[in-house]
Amino acid sequence: MSLTLDSYRLLGRSGLRVSPLALGTATFGTEWGWGAEKDEARKLFDTYVERGGNFIDTANTYTDGSSERQLGEFTRDNRESLVLATKYTTLRRPGDPNSAGSHRKSMFASVETSLRRLHTDYLDLLYLHVWDFTTPVEEILRGMDDLVRQGKVLYVAISNAPAWEISRMQAIADLRGWSPLVGLQIEYNLINRAAERDLIPMARAMGLGVTPYSPLAGGLLTGKYSRADLTAAHTGSGESTRKSFNADVGMISERNLAIADAGKEVAAELGCTPAQVGLAWTLQNPGVTAPIIGARTTEQLEGNLRALEVDLTADQLARLDEASAIDLGYPHDLLVSDHMRNVTKGDLRIETRR
Repeated sequence: MSLTLDSYRLLGRSGLRVSPLALGTATFGTEWGWGAEKDEARKLFDTYVERGGNFIDTANTYTDGSSERQLGEFTRDNRESLVLATKYTTLRRPGDPNSAGSHRKSMFASVETSLRRLHTDYLDLLYLHVWDFTTPVEEILRGMDDLVRQGKVLYVAISNAPAWEISRMQAIADLRGWSPLVGLQIEYNLINRAAERDLIPMARAMGLGVTPYSPLAGGLLTGKYSRADLTAAHTGSGESTRKSFNADVGMISERNLAIADAGKEVAAELGCTPAQVGLAWTLQNPGVTAPIIGARTTEQLEGNLRALEVDLTADQLARLDEASAIDLGYPHDLLVSDHMRNVTKGDLRIETRR
């Protein structure tokens, strides 16, 4: 594969060029219990940019705002050369119902706050962060389009939303001449492949570049977990750690550890780390534009960046796919069955090119 951070890719059906790995900055700050101090965060940022990286991902409430504030300082000298993405919809002020949600008031107030923190007058990419099942899609799209027309946002995107809602939004934007969505941020990795059912195929059909977060499944694919962690759910100190968080949300399971073991086997064959294998698997998916990598130390970041050099063989990809396979469910399983193929095509040989 032999990619580098300056092997730029187009984001969706836009002309925006982004690095094949985006730098996630949810670790910029220690407010959540497992992040990096400011000096270390600066090293992470500098390492990524010096290697040719240009795609920076944050959100309005990452580390209680520290992520955006730190990026505002780090990007002062090279703002124009970076693609800076942030998000809105998560709660900014407890007790204020309008400081969260997808609606227009939340959107505009959040964008203004992000612009101030980031010391910039425009955002390259604005994501709707979490679907709220309340706000009409026309209100969201019109608000986003207004921000684009004002020059405060260049491109709009979406995250954590149902595929049918996203496709409906894209159709409405096209019909009304509003700014289309160009990106889709989803959780996607060897352990969680649910997006293959509808979200990734929808994104490819609708022109959205996919930027997966948690490509290492919260650290499970790094190889640092074992069967002992199945019962050791907490550290015992009451301290919030990534491991205790993963245990609390049910990430540490027999199935998931078996998938991680498959990654370890491939890594041993290639002489690389399990984390690099997990990232390389995601990078080689034709439906993925740029996985988002996060790190607390420069050592972790440099290790993750070496995934760009990992070339998985067809056999290794097949083994990883088999270990992590999911049931696509109805109607997908029905539609690809031999019976359904026969009743829709008979003995005709029809070539499909897409």
